[in-house]
Amino acid sequence: MRSLRLFSYVLGLTLLLSANVVGVGQTGSDEEQFGPVVRAYLGYLRNEQEVTDDRASRHEVSRSYYMRNSNRIRALRQMAVKIATDTQNDYLPELEAVAGDELGLILERPPRPALLRIGEVFQTTFRYLGAVRAGEVFHVFARLDPYEQSELREKARGAVGSETSSAADPLKTRPLTRARRVTTP
Repeated sequence: MRSLRLFSYVLGLTLLLSANVVGVGQTGSDEEQFGPVVRAYLGYLRNEQEVTDDRASRHEVSRSYYMRNSNRIRALRQMAVKIATDTQNDYLPELEAVAGDELGLILERPPRPALLRIGEVFQTTFRYLGAVRAGEVFHVFARLDPYEQSELREKARGAVGSETSSAADPLKTRPLTRARRVTTP
């Protein structure tokens, strides 16, 4: 009886270790097709999952928090892999994944999730990339870089200015910045 218990313990331990080695090998081989930037981001997500797992194992977070955070990390990973695969480019924008009830965390006036359209830009800050089902539905947004943001603001200013002003409008000829006051010492 004792030898049977010892055998099952050794067998279980062997299976556990071999499954762990296979899992690590698969994760690494999946990421080898990407460049260093994408691999670094996927590594960051893996580290975030380890931190979440550690906090859950220490009972520092609730089960619902753990599940939502793990699902969010999975959604970010899926979108990052999709972007990298589709574009064949070693670049990822800053990604944000929010559940439907969290849209107000990143958008001032959040629309209903059903009204979100892929490619739509919100507040000249976020571009909607799509919904990802990872345990629950997460809406993934890309934060626009500062150049894209300023370009969108200029286009919006130009569109508003062209609709409401005429050629004789003094605002069109006035500089956008105020002249500096010069004082002599």
